[in-house]
Amino acid sequence: MNWKQLIALALVVVVAGCGGPSESGKGSATPEPGPKTEGGAPLQIGMVFDQGGLGDKSFNDSANRGLERAKAELGIDAKTVQSRQVSDYEKNLESLAANKVPLVFAIGISMKEAVEKVAPKFPDTKFALVDEMVDSPNVRGLKFKEEEGSFLAGYLAGLMTKTGKIGFIGGKDIDLIKKFEVGFHAGAKTANAKVEMAPVKFVGDWNDPATAKQIAKTLYGQGVDIIYHASGGSGKGVFEAAKEANAYAIGVDSDQDDIVPGQILTSMIKRVDEAVFATVKDFKDGKFEAGSKVYDLASNGVGLSEMKHTKDKVGAENLAKIDEVKGKIASGEIKVPATAEELAAFMAKGAK
Repeated sequence: MNWKQLIALALVVVVAGCGGPSESGKGSATPEPGPKTEGGAPLQIGMVFDQGGLGDKSFNDSANRGLERAKAELGIDAKTVQSRQVSDYEKNLESLAANKVPLVFAIGISMKEAVEKVAPKFPDTKFALVDEMVDSPNVRGLKFKEEEGSFLAGYLAGLMTKTGKIGFIGGKDIDLIKKFEVGFHAGAKTANAKVEMAPVKFVGDWNDPATAKQIAKTLYGQGVDIIYHASGGSGKGVFEAAKEANAYAIGVDSDQDDIVPGQILTSMIKRVDEAVFATVKDFKDGKFEAGSKVYDLASNGVGLSEMKHTKDKVGAENLAKIDEVKGKIASGEIKVPATAEELAAFMAKGAK
């Protein structure tokens, strides 16, 4: 073997020893790299939380779970900002966009006005606004059919109430929260036409557990035995009142059943986490489009928790009834009302 052949052989050995899977498949797997910026760093995704902030065990926490999943599965880097007050929204969104974060999430309907102001200033930045829509070529609205999931919660309440009186506590008196209330009312009346809905109450804030607790205590004292809340972090107060009254509450947005095990009948889960993850993936894949994207019961965008602490109390028969109703909503056989006018028409037809 001459010297040229020896050098060639040496090169083959070096290349073979540079790693990578062997023909037998025993080589170490290398995860697919996440999206990168032009400089090679992971793609940054921004998120501005609503006033309730992280730790609300509700809306903001659900959004953050979607972002954490995107970090784990898509390799992105996240920049999150807390909002202490409404006046923070605009400057928080603008700060992320000014730092060239290419996709920014605005968590909550309250940020619509801020997005309307900031999005036109940064046409190269994409914005995703939860629960609202802004007519702009760089904004996607992530919307949900909360009334469909709330219908299931109301249906369960109608089956489970012992006093025949149920209640609803909202965070603020706005159209979005009306969808929760109307769906809940329609579902309860479908399960039990004799159910009485107590006058709807509003906390006036997304993060005031003390006021929510006082409202709930009053309702329980009036004979209500199940209260559904759609009040963000204020709902913690509803749960405390349910525990003291030994009554039921129904959670919202995230699976809140573990907060007061056994007293939270179920939670109406709104998959903000899924919407956030899907939006990041679309952006990564070059499929981000402006406009509304709606998540409903059929697409698993809303639904009930697994009721791990109350399933035995609900019973197999009632669980089967809920599954049947769920199928009818998903197929379109039951058209769930979302406004007061639609509820009146629904009731006039006999809640069918």
